[in-house]
Amino acid sequence: MRQAGTAAGIWRKLRRGAGLVGCLLAASCAGSGGLDFGGQQPAGPVQTFETVGSGSVKVALLLPMSAGGGAGKTAKALKEAAEMALFEFNNPDIVLVPKDTGGTAAGATAAAQAAIAEGAELIVGPLFAQSVAAVGPVARNANVPVIAFSTDSNVAGRGVYLLSFLPNDDIAQIVDFAVSKRLASFGALLPETAYGTIAEGALRQKAGEKRAQVVMVEKYAGEGQGTAEAAQRISAIAKGANPKVSAIVMPDGPGPVRALLPALVQNGTDLKRVKLLGSGQWDDPALLREPALAGAWYAAPDPSGWRDFSSRYQAIYGVQPPRIATIAYDAVSLAAALARQPKGERYTSELLTNSGGFAGVDGIFRFNASGLNQRGLAILEIQPGGGTRVIRAAPTSFAGANF
Repeated sequence: MRQAGTAAGIWRKLRRGAGLVGCLLAASCAGSGGLDFGGQQPAGPVQTFETVGSGSVKVALLLPMSAGGGAGKTAKALKEAAEMALFEFNNPDIVLVPKDTGGTAAGATAAAQAAIAEGAELIVGPLFAQSVAAVGPVARNANVPVIAFSTDSNVAGRGVYLLSFLPNDDIAQIVDFAVSKRLASFGALLPETAYGTIAEGALRQKAGEKRAQVVMVEKYAGEGQGTAEAAQRISAIAKGANPKVSAIVMPDGPGPVRALLPALVQNGTDLKRVKLLGSGQWDDPALLREPALAGAWYAAPDPSGWRDFSSRYQAIYGVQPPRIATIAYDAVSLAAALARQPKGERYTSELLTNSGGFAGVDGIFRFNASGLNQRGLAILEIQPGGGTRVIRAAPTSFAGANF
């Protein structure tokens, strides 16, 4: 408990002392519930980067900077957010050591080995699941912890912590809230992916805890194919004078959800009686304007943190950041906060998994021994015409938390 208080206190102190130094950041830099890219990415030549900062504690930042397509663009934004965190703190005693993984497991292994050889005490990243899996054994052998960005909970483990947005919290907290509002029978529309499997497990576990019923789970292909058929099957038991389903959980991203909505309506689902429930992946301006989602609920971080972060990021870089950028910001902020601890005590498992957790852009979070994270989320209701309102505030402390 004493260690937990110390870690949280350092974090809050540094955040209170944060000051935006946009001119310095701009001069030193070159210009979602959750994001992970499957498989290895096409890569160009591995890039090299200068270190950032002048501290004594080395923190490696492993990202697929040379990977093709959207992966490289996402990596660039993550790097910028990480540097933004470093410069917004008051002289943190860390130096950021960026390493390009190339978007491959082999590249991630080489990047981790190089960073550790250069004295890195903590690894932030990588992004892809297969890269995290490759880095884990290398980092464990050197007793260097990893704070990674993959959404695949299978790659978490001893010394490898995921700061990404995971489906477990989203599903558990939205179901918990729904049951508190007397919705006790659930259907679900889920992708046939690892994400869908984890989401179904979280749904069944929380429903069981709350003595609620999971009536039906329908799956569609991970690419969004088969959404109409899945929606038709679940609509068959959700419509009528006495629907057996009082809420439908459909936590996937904007593309699949847009395909599911008209299929539900066309097959007779009465969305005035059947509540639609989602995840932080719904946090997309275009999706929130979908008329069929008016009145729907989803669990996500309080939007005020994201609005403030994205405004600062855009003022510096001139573009809107991807939603995942806050994860890199929070990871480096945490690294900077804990760097004030003595050498050998900065990034221990005891400190990283303290029950009091930490406060970041997206609210409170904490790691558990398995490497997964738990977040304090708000419940949002989608408004007619777009936008949201907070109908349950995000908790500000894990003390007494029941989620």
